[in-house]
Amino acid sequence: MRNRFDEQLELLNKELLEMGALVERAIGDACTALLHQDVKAADEAIDFDKQVDQKERDIEALCLKLLLQQQPVARDLRLISAAMKMITDMERIGDQAADISGLVIYLADAPYVKPLSHLPRMAEAAQEMVSGSLDAFVNRDLELARRVIGMDDIIDELFDMIKSELIDLIREDAANGSQAVDLLMIAKYFERIGDHAQNIAEWVEYAITGKHKGAFLA
Repeated sequence: MRNRFDEQLELLNKELLEMGALVERAIGDACTALLHQDVKAADEAIDFDKQVDQKERDIEALCLKLLLQQQPVARDLRLISAAMKMITDMERIGDQAADISGLVIYLADAPYVKPLSHLPRMAEAAQEMVSGSLDAFVNRDLELARRVIGMDDIIDELFDMIKSELIDLIREDAANGSQAVDLLMIAKYFERIGDHAQNIAEWVEYAITGKHKGAFLA
């Protein structure tokens, strides 16, 4: 019975890794789309989001099966519970990568009103947080999970800088307003990606230690 349970846990781990890979590719394509106004990359990010949604449903069904058909010990129960929370955050990251891509497609017909400066750094930091949180899960790396949690402050600082720059841009010329608002929305989506990556890292910490600090739910 335990051998069968261990096989299903291994399957759960594999499915989570596959979902994580899809999420990372979605973010990567969204970042490429943003930096180069690449509509093809934006379309690919949106397609990845559909695959992420399906993977979430598959993993949720597997977790429920493990909970209902087996009697997991405390450590296994933490892992399954963390997995169910993590897939929600990964699904939201996929949504936000698709949202960024949708805005990039909308903006593709006109050049940016100013060169992107802090936004690429924010996108890179968000990608690093997502990759780090998933690596922490794969390797059960508590130190890495905690580093990812600390990185959210960097994302927040960059968002404040971008917001200030875009407000100044609108003040200089009201004609910049529409695109500036769209770029601010893109920055907000990256901020949310960072929040969800922080959540994933906190659930990794919970799976390892049994302690959880509370998660961002929006």
